[in-house]
Amino acid sequence: MSNLIFHTTGNVAGLLLRLTVAGVMFPHGAQKLFGWFGGYGPSGTLQHFRSLGVPTVAGWIGILAEAVGPLLLVLGLGTRVVALLLAGVMVGAVVLVHRPHGFFMNWSGQAKGEGFEYHLVMLGALAALLVTGGGAFSLDQLLGLAR
Repeated sequence: MSNLIFHTTGNVAGLLLRLTVAGVMFPHGAQKLFGWFGGYGPSGTLQHFRSLGVPTVAGWIGILAEAVGPLLLVLGLGTRVVALLLAGVMVGAVVLVHRPHGFFMNWSGQAKGEGFEYHLVMLGALAALLVTGGGAFSLDQLLGLAR
């Protein structure tokens, strides 16, 4: 089981993917966990999640996945587990919030909501991390080699 989680090659693709996903995802998690970048913090976020029918426990898992997951990705620790959790968050966001607004982001500010194109790109990157693992300079690689 640990081989399935930690095995990775020393390729640069995994490194680039995990740093990119971490850099894009962390601000979203920081909005939810700390209220940074114009976010609502945990209480506002959980209230919104509850209005969507998301149980509080699942809401906390999503918040922590988005806030702590990117830090683990930077380290390359548990890359596949983090990618799977974040993929779940992205699917949930599409299904519960963004699908009714169509494909495109709301660049012009004319629509009532945001589409799901960002989420699809993120899902592609997360799927690639599930396949490649953490790649070069990852703790996953060190743990895999130590076995």
